[in-house]
Amino acid sequence: MGKLLILKNLMKFRLVDTYNPKMRQTMRWYGPSDPVTLLDIKQSGAKGVVTALHNVPNGEVWKISEILERKKIIEDHGLTWDVVESLPVHEKIKTKSENFLELIGNYKISMSNLAKCNINTVCYNFMPVLDWTRTKLNMISEDGSCALEFNFNALRAFDLFILKRENAKKEYSKADVKNATDYFKSLSGSERTELRENIIKGLPGCENTYNLKSLKKILNNYRKIDSIQLRKNLISFLNAVVDHAKSLNILMCIHPDDPPFPIFGLPRVASNLDDFDHIFKNVPYINNGLTFCTGSLASIFKNDLTNIFEKFSDRIHFLHLRNVKKYENGDFFETNHLEGDVDMHDIISKILREQKKRYIQDRKDFSIPMRPDHGHQMLDDLNKPTVNPGYSAIGRLKGLAEIRGLELGILKNM
Repeated sequence: MGKLLILKNLMKFRLVDTYNPKMRQTMRWYGPSDPVTLLDIKQSGAKGVVTALHNVPNGEVWKISEILERKKIIEDHGLTWDVVESLPVHEKIKTKSENFLELIGNYKISMSNLAKCNINTVCYNFMPVLDWTRTKLNMISEDGSCALEFNFNALRAFDLFILKRENAKKEYSKADVKNATDYFKSLSGSERTELRENIIKGLPGCENTYNLKSLKKILNNYRKIDSIQLRKNLISFLNAVVDHAKSLNILMCIHPDDPPFPIFGLPRVASNLDDFDHIFKNVPYINNGLTFCTGSLASIFKNDLTNIFEKFSDRIHFLHLRNVKKYENGDFFETNHLEGDVDMHDIISKILREQKKRYIQDRKDFSIPMRPDHGHQMLDDLNKPTVNPGYSAIGRLKGLAEIRGLELGILKNM
């Protein structure tokens, strides 16, 4: 019996030697109103779609009928719905206030309904109030394409002189305040309006939009919630839902904070290796996993992406591949996918080795869904309205093509 098992394993290894598992190539789609159509996505070469029911208000149950309707639209185009991004966590759950238990109940029902529709990977985030934040959505790159940018002076100028958040000045150094003041004075009226709109209206994937009054009000909900308390609230949420996810064979994957540092006095709890270590030690089920977003994680010098990937590789359930370039002061902008601070060759090599390991282990999730995250607005897309910044078609098509080529080259040499 022992010899048969050894022989079986040897045969399996030989099969694996001739098998090159690829990442599951997907593209994000914002539903029927997205100007990037499912036909566009199919022509890009992607096989799957990452989407959500953005029409359902945050906290309400996703009904089976609505999930199936959206799924059918996708499958009618020869694609599959591979990942939910996102099933949003309501602010009352994050603050553990009012009817948060009812909202967790709704979340679990939505998870059950997704599982009944054979959709089993759920991306979510635990960022307070604002989803991913940028200060400029149309930074002109050297080649004339438009990129997304984060500028500290712009953020502080918004905080101090547009939002006028109470006691905000106390959180910044004198030098920071002076630089923000000079920056704000340099802006024209239209540039100040643009900065305000970029931040308070939210970006693609955000479930809420605000005006200045409502943003101030919801920020006040976090006056007594620091990173320690928010960590506890996250673990409490996970303890309430991960057992359920396990029973449904759903893989949950938290998206890193973007950017991975506090803004507007809000705490962050999913920004670095220590954060993820805390999350996974406290809720160790493999169903409690990570969305490995290279761009978010690479936005601060502290993060070693290789170290983070290797430490949590077995519970990475979803991949966002994009690149950033950081300045010495911490500002950053989004570059083309194979440029910038992320060594994409190294990361994809590690992904492919992890997938091979999973295949040997008989894991069904050996092919990790990946999407080219963001992309420059370029070529014909420069003449089109920016509906979803970062999500125009051609820039992401270029990113997917580059990643696909790099992946093929690596596989040929493995």
